[in-house]
Amino acid sequence: MPADIEGGTIWERYRRWVVEWFVVANLGFLALDIYLAHSVNEFAHRAEWIPFYFSLLAPIALIGGMLTHRKQPGALVGVVSIGVGVAGLVLHLDSHFFETHTLEGLVYAAPFAAPLAYAGLGLLLLLDRMVPDTDPEWAAWVIFLALGGFVGNFALALCDHAINGFFEPAEWIPVFAAALAVGFLGSVFIVPPTAGYLVLCLWVLVVQVAVGLAGFGLHVMADFNRQPDDWWASVVHGAPPFAPLLFCNLAVLAAVGLWDMRCRLSPVRPRR
Repeated sequence: MPADIEGGTIWERYRRWVVEWFVVANLGFLALDIYLAHSVNEFAHRAEWIPFYFSLLAPIALIGGMLTHRKQPGALVGVVSIGVGVAGLVLHLDSHFFETHTLEGLVYAAPFAAPLAYAGLGLLLLLDRMVPDTDPEWAAWVIFLALGGFVGNFALALCDHAINGFFEPAEWIPVFAAALAVGFLGSVFIVPPTAGYLVLCLWVLVVQVAVGLAGFGLHVMADFNRQPDDWWASVVHGAPPFAPLLFCNLAVLAAVGLWDMRCRLSPVRPRR
């Protein structure tokens, strides 16, 4: 790992900024994802515009805070993001589940775990402001939040594909992949990991990236085969094209925490 001339490594200097830019990129991309998802009912409820506009404005506030080295904008965005995520969870469940209180109602409700992406990003911002990245707990919290994301991804993959009864056997792959990630990342908090085990976890994340990219390709193909003459309707009303990319996204976040934990076990210090 390359050394920094001021006495620390490049990774040690910029790991927190990696997480900050990760949040910026994700909040910005969620604007497109929200627009597609809520276009299904043409934004029938005014509240559906809230996450869209928040995703447009939040990255601007975050970048401004980063350029001016101020923590307050990020903390505010983090708190609001958590609120948007929790409120979205309740509203999505209220669309069907709270009326029936059945497993069927949960499956056919609006994707209940999807809004929690905002809550996870908000918690990441608060983590960067409450726990110094020099503290070993910082890496553990990053992994823990990625683990929570994979739990949500497991639920999404299971419920979304249960709608059509897992018509294609390949639809089970993301369910098993998410479960695999949950098992490996969860083990980090049960038994003190070795450097070798952390490397193994990183390879598991490579599998998650492959599953995400393959799922993206399959969703896009399914959408355009559905209504080839109307690509917008195909994307809006078909398989959500960006949903599988959450595997790639969470893999990147988990890799940040795992790599940092790995570096702390076998630190490389610059020569003096």
